[in-house]
Amino acid sequence: MDIRYLEKDRIFLIETDNTAYIMGIVDEEGFLGHFYYGDKIDPEDSSYILSLIEPKYTPSENKRDRSSFLDRFPFEYPGTNVGDYRNTGLEIEDSNGNGSVMLCYESHRIFRGKNGIEGLPATFGNEQDSITLEISLIDKIVGIRAVISYSIFEGIDAIVRSVKFENLSDDAIYLKKVMTMSFDMENEDYQLLTLHGSWARERMMDFRSIGYGDTLVESFRGESSHQFQPFMALVQNGDSQDSGKVYGFSFVYSGNFQAGVCRSQFDSLRLYMGICEKNFCWKLDPGKDFMAPEVIMNYSSCGLGKMTRTFHDLFRNHLIRSLYKDKERPVLINNWEATYFDFDSDKLISIAKEAKKCGIEMLVMDDGWFGKRNDDNTSLGDWYVNEDKIKGGLKKLVEEINAIGLKFGIWMEPEMISPASELYEKHPDWAIQVPGREPCRSRNQLVLDITREEVFEYVYGRIKDIISSANIEYLKWDMNRQLSDLGSTGLGKDRQGELSHRYVLAVYALQERLVKDFPNLLLENCSGGGARFDAGMLYYSPQIWCSDDADAIERLKIQEGTSLIYPLSTMGAHVSDCPNHTVGRTTPFKTRGDVALSGTFGYELDVTRISEDDRKAIPGQIDNYHKYNELVRNGDYYRLASYRHNHEYDAWEAVDKDGKRALVTYVQVIATPNGKNKIIRPAGLIDKLLYEIWMDDRYIGAAKGKTLENAGISVPVRQGDYHSVLIYLVAKE
Repeated sequence: MDIRYLEKDRIFLIETDNTAYIMGIVDEEGFLGHFYYGDKIDPEDSSYILSLIEPKYTPSENKRDRSSFLDRFPFEYPGTNVGDYRNTGLEIEDSNGNGSVMLCYESHRIFRGKNGIEGLPATFGNEQDSITLEISLIDKIVGIRAVISYSIFEGIDAIVRSVKFENLSDDAIYLKKVMTMSFDMENEDYQLLTLHGSWARERMMDFRSIGYGDTLVESFRGESSHQFQPFMALVQNGDSQDSGKVYGFSFVYSGNFQAGVCRSQFDSLRLYMGICEKNFCWKLDPGKDFMAPEVIMNYSSCGLGKMTRTFHDLFRNHLIRSLYKDKERPVLINNWEATYFDFDSDKLISIAKEAKKCGIEMLVMDDGWFGKRNDDNTSLGDWYVNEDKIKGGLKKLVEEINAIGLKFGIWMEPEMISPASELYEKHPDWAIQVPGREPCRSRNQLVLDITREEVFEYVYGRIKDIISSANIEYLKWDMNRQLSDLGSTGLGKDRQGELSHRYVLAVYALQERLVKDFPNLLLENCSGGGARFDAGMLYYSPQIWCSDDADAIERLKIQEGTSLIYPLSTMGAHVSDCPNHTVGRTTPFKTRGDVALSGTFGYELDVTRISEDDRKAIPGQIDNYHKYNELVRNGDYYRLASYRHNHEYDAWEAVDKDGKRALVTYVQVIATPNGKNKIIRPAGLIDKLLYEIWMDDRYIGAAKGKTLENAGISVPVRQGDYHSVLIYLVAKE
């Protein structure tokens, strides 16, 4: 890896192991252009890249056609209202009410290491494994500076990008639109890949053609959302795993976002990603700065598979900080689908005793333990133990669970308030709302305005008191509704447009304080399932609840879309009850276990009421978890088959970094009449090594890696739907 400035040609060259990113300064005004992003080239040819860029003339040479230049020049970070009519990177309003801004080169610096971002999640690196380039752009007329940062990491073909704005003027400047990333490139018949969904069916893969104008996804719901993921990719060969160019982008942010591509009249593309401009306007006072969240840029010339493995390595090595990152997580059982609100300490203890017999390691007490919470209509905000349910208090219950031999975890929803609560009776103004307007409810709850200091301190105080009151080793942090009725009595009239972003900053501040005060706590984020499954949250928690839909067959699509970006170890995945509480489907207990194995692994059922056969299967599933978890947690991920395409079966693989072990998970989704065996071709193996082949712990033979990758493994067809097989490959000594 290397970052260089070629002074003679005024070119910036960023090189990872296999990719190059080239920018250059053009014209005496200092326009910063984006010239190349792709496979590595000879650095001596960098100046040649500039000769390919049109138009050949520059504004200083031809003032008459300045607009023609600006409207087709490949800007690295475009301004607004100056002659470039494509989608903008920055929109402002200055003290005169004007919105024109043109950012030109001022200076740069290159240094070893990687800086963090105050108040925001960010990738991290040190002087040995990372290099950073900072380029300062300035508009002297407006009095605003943009400092764009690019960081690269040893052994990872990704570039992390961020931008900071500084107000150099004597008056406030309003930032009305801030894209972290914006750059132009040529169109080569790409499709746009995004992930869409809704509650219980998050992160479904969607490919679409890129027409003229803008093609984009966005969220302005106050969170990254069930509906769209803060991710996009440009792909050449559809969802080919091993061929074609792919440009993937992930936003390290958990709030409103916008990601898209603009196709111009000249068939060039402008890619952009940043904070959604809806519900956003930031007042930047003189001498102050504004830091935008990071974007991860990831280029692959080997299809989606290489893109995926690059994201996984970056997140595991340079974003997730938790002590649990490199550890097995405890196998937990959550009482939600077992009891919903109908439980007491006696019921929890009975579940814990049976769970211990099966080898389960932690009990998690979900919603319903506080206030007067016997349904989902009351008590959010009243974070005091309901001793009618939890007899003798929380500490007594935890001690009893620990005495059985299980760890203890708890569920909270700190950001919310119920209108039917003691907290709301005392502080109705603490809810986000527009004065005089009846606020919209969702799940009969409102959202606390944690941007206000007194609300923030109350919320954190209750979290800290609960976690400190007993030996609580796990917290599931939930958020079950989106933001609406945006108004804050804590912000002035000229700052109401800051509320959505300030809200996310407050969430981050709460969780940052939590992980510092309780460094050994296992934190799992959740938002009505997977509505806040994003790179920003991974900075605070090593795992996120993937979806409230834990049906094994629905999870095939959900976990495929999720694992396109995120490591398997981050996906909260449980063996759930059947018939499934979301879709009513009944699947074999083995299949439920095999699918959940490619995640954090746990149980979401009443272990005291399931069949004896299912209960007897739990110890074997837990043995598999301990046997394969290191491989699943740290291995390279390969997508081998997709039920989305063939409509019959699904298959994926985790391979350890030295290629000596692999776990293939195969699911026969739909049985076909008069069918035949399926051939599954594993990947990532060492050609000349001889591998033992185990199918559900049954030895079936041995073959060399090259043979397995090319000829494949024959998986017998089964009668009936929803059957699964675990195929374990291990190199012989």
